[in-house]
Amino acid sequence: MTDVGHLIQLLTVLLLAVFVGFEVISKVPTTLHTPLMSATNAIHGIVLAGAIVVTVALFGGGGNNALVTVLAIVAVTLGAINVFGGFAVTERMLQMFRRKENKP
Repeated sequence: MTDVGHLIQLLTVLLLAVFVGFEVISKVPTTLHTPLMSATNAIHGIVLAGAIVVTVALFGGGGNNALVTVLAIVAVTLGAINVFGGFAVTERMLQMFRRKENKP
């Protein structure tokens, strides 16, 4: 397969994933958004662990481009921000559903 054919195949999969993801998320009832966000954050955590493994492998390879290494570190940093920010937003949403204590 040529490089252009492979690129078209990857872009087609990406566009289909975006379309299916949008359709699935738009059909989720409001009461399920918080549990869905928690599950998504857990999945992002697994992806972040994989990104860390790949970045460590880049450092161990020795013959890699400096730009690739910098981009890998940036990707891990942005992924970590995404995971921790997602958990913070989920926690804040859960606080909205807790009962407030009546003070005497």
